Amino acid sequence: MSLEDYQKAGKIAREALEYGRELIRKDARIVDVCNKVEEEVHRLGGNLAFPVQISCNEIAAHFCPPEDDETVFSDQLVNLDVGVHVNGFIGDNACCVDLVHNRDFVKAAEDALGAATEILAVGVPLWKIGKEIENAIGNFGLKPVRNLSGHGLGAYNIHSSPQIPNYNNNDQTTLAKGMTIAIEPFATDGLGMVHEKGNATIFSLTGRKPVRIGFVRDIQKEIEGFNGLPFTTRWLNSKFSKEKVTFALNQFRQLGIIHEYPPLVERTNCLVSQAENSFYIDDEVVCLTKK
Repeated sequence: MSLEDYQKAGKIAREALEYGRELIRKDARIVDVCNKVEEEVHRLGGNLAFPVQISCNEIAAHFCPPEDDETVFSDQLVNLDVGVHVNGFIGDNACCVDLVHNRDFVKAAEDALGAATEILAVGVPLWKIGKEIENAIGNFGLKPVRNLSGHGLGAYNIHSSPQIPNYNNNDQTTLAKGMTIAIEPFATDGLGMVHEKGNATIFSLTGRKPVRIGFVRDIQKEIEGFNGLPFTTRWLNSKFSKEKVTFALNQFRQLGIIHEYPPLVERTNCLVSQAENSFYIDDEVVCLTKK
């Protein structure tokens, strides 16, 4: 484990997040913001741990526009999620931008993250973190999204154990020295559950099998360069035709070596806000993505 690499990744992730926050304005094209933030990550010397995600209103996560998407920001609640790795060690952070005068949603997620941060220490049980998050969000008359959670961060692994709940789930697992985790509250005025809805543009390769067609092999080799981390079709379409990428992904589905990440949408189509930071758990807890 390289704390230095985690810290560098976290610093770049935070700088890229703040850069992206300033780009989120009405009438800006969403895909342009994604491209610019990803370019900034590379300019700062980092690699993308996953595609930059911009999820609006009832979409909580896993939305990544294709390269030809003309959608622009309007009166929306916007979640921006940026993950960076350095030699596989990941910094993951997110923020919410209010373009629709719903400041309470932003504050609820931020306060929940702050409340959880205050109690982080070796030996703290996970249920207690969830309780702090749930209570902070409840102070705004909102609910946490119960089937989304914070998570561990591992080498080339964006979602390792443990899962950090956003409510009191009575999980007695405790934080241990040497863990690297992301705390990730989501607040909503809806049911507090999300489901998969819509077509995926984010994928990860879960294995390797021989393929017969040359361009499919080329695309598989390109994907293998992501080291198992999520990627988006937008990246592939910049190097291969859309038709070839679509064909290759269908081949990988048939071979059972691709995982899809469709958008995660609040079940009652209500608004969702998000905040996130990454931490290294030690005798003195280190926020890797501090502002």
